[in-house]
Amino acid sequence: MRHAIALALGTALAATLALTGAEAAPGTPAAGAADSSVPPPGWKTPRNAWGQPDLSGNWTNASMTPFTRNKRLSSKATLTKEEAQALEAAWTQALANANKPTDPSAKDEDFQKDPAYKKLLEFRPDFGAAGGDVGGYNVFWIDPGTHILEINGEYRTSILTTPDGQIPPRKAGAPPARGFGQWRDDYTSYETRSLGERCIMGFGRNAGPPMLSNGYYNNGYKIIQTPDSVLIEVELIHDARIVRLNSKHRTDGVRPWMGDSIGWYDGDTLVVETTNIPEEQDFFGSWKNLKVTEWFTRLSPTRILYKFQVEDPDTWDKPWGGEYTFAPYGPIYEYACHEGNYALPGILAGARAAEKEAAAKAAPAAEKAKPGA
Repeated sequence: MRHAIALALGTALAATLALTGAEAAPGTPAAGAADSSVPPPGWKTPRNAWGQPDLSGNWTNASMTPFTRNKRLSSKATLTKEEAQALEAAWTQALANANKPTDPSAKDEDFQKDPAYKKLLEFRPDFGAAGGDVGGYNVFWIDPGTHILEINGEYRTSILTTPDGQIPPRKAGAPPARGFGQWRDDYTSYETRSLGERCIMGFGRNAGPPMLSNGYYNNGYKIIQTPDSVLIEVELIHDARIVRLNSKHRTDGVRPWMGDSIGWYDGDTLVVETTNIPEEQDFFGSWKNLKVTEWFTRLSPTRILYKFQVEDPDTWDKPWGGEYTFAPYGPIYEYACHEGNYALPGILAGARAAEKEAAAKAAPAAEKAKPGA
């Protein structure tokens, strides 16, 4: 038995992930190895049968580099090779220590005091965010990457490319940013539970846009190109994102899951523009007037550069965004998340039972409070 590290999942966590990861993604080099984002001499962007830059295949965006910069680990935008290597080694060791067999009779307080567990939380404080809830996963089950993002020889400390590596300030009166907490304690109905819990869409923003690693597992993608569309199959949780090429945005007011994506090729780059994003998939509170632009560029035989920009004049003063690289990935297997998650009846039944217990306890006091009682 190993200590179960509870994972508090959701979009809000993506903005607070520490500079970390877990198992190595296939094709992801350790710090100091040759930079796979730099093409070898004489290499040219491959073309498919339709003359498009070939982006097809299985890819992953798992990385130690977080969405926003973890200032506890570094205040700089980039690290030296030696700094990156030291962090990778420390994280790998923390994972190995946390994954050692533990005493099944030990209490949660014992784990909280465990030096190995404390070291793990230095890198990923979100691993303890759920407070040791029953059902949390241990590190055996996670696979968010063990290497720091390297682009053009730079070891990045955040995916965001804003000056401070943080999300820009919101405008006065902008809708509040929402996160996982908004769903956690609402037991009114299955319809008030999160999309990920209901197995409608994946948690976090794997499907996007923008498409971001969830920081835990199943960060795989399959890209398929045709003459008039691009299909991006998202491993978590089997979402299929379709980009219509050389088309126009819909004007019927319908907001499909993952928004309305249209695209075109600009030289060696696929450009995708998405609007009409549904409220349930808001991006830090923005959805109604949100526009997300993405750029996919094949950098080398083993890397695709992914850039994104978000803009919403009602939420932020100016557009902002980030970038990372996709690396090769193994086959995309079925992620068997079932619509109407099996746990939902239990969650809702438990809430109804708790309400009945509370009402029963309150009944005698209410009776005494009546006039003449």
